[in-house]
Amino acid sequence: MSESEGVAEAAGTKPASVSASRAHARAPGTRRFDALLLDFGSVVTYTAFERHRESERLLGLAQGTLGWLGPVDPATDPLWRSMERGEISERDYWARRAGEVGSMLGRPAWTPLDFFQAIRGEDPNRSVRESAHRTVRAARAAGLRVGILSNELELFWGRPFMDRLEILRDVDVLVDATHTGILKPDPRAYRLALEELDTSAERVLFVDDQ
Repeated sequence: MSESEGVAEAAGTKPASVSASRAHARAPGTRRFDALLLDFGSVVTYTAFERHRESERLLGLAQGTLGWLGPVDPATDPLWRSMERGEISERDYWARRAGEVGSMLGRPAWTPLDFFQAIRGEDPNRSVRESAHRTVRAARAAGLRVGILSNELELFWGRPFMDRLEILRDVDVLVDATHTGILKPDPRAYRLALEELDTSAERVLFVDDQ
């Protein structure tokens, strides 16, 4: 099933011939969900791990320098496994990686914001998965409200980057822990997103990367 088909089915607009097997779960013409809620990093955007070769080219590093692959291949990344065990936070993880890469370039004080800005190139929209943007547009066309729930959107990407992102113009609600200070998986983060979307948990389709 494609993303747009999945959104159409969630909204109750998918053709009966495709979704008839689920028809008994809801009354004809009613929507299964009222809102689509997305994580930002990895879900809406490509991960840094997926674009190491391009990042090396942009940073002037030799090909193969960046060998840590996080969730793509945890065996290559002891620091990521440490994060998964709860020994460090995701913010700690990226602070360490930014410092390591910055040191290679003579800039040991690099922050995650410095690192991500350096590897995104001239057009920030190239970092967005086209399939994610299509899904957001399909959800809006189907009558769903769309929200983003992120732990570090502005902290890692910066306001100038966000202002140029076309996908954010198609989003109704943005809940960013950069400003709220409430990080997932704290239940308060999800409750805040539900309040902003003005709906209940059972009426929201939430897509996260972990």
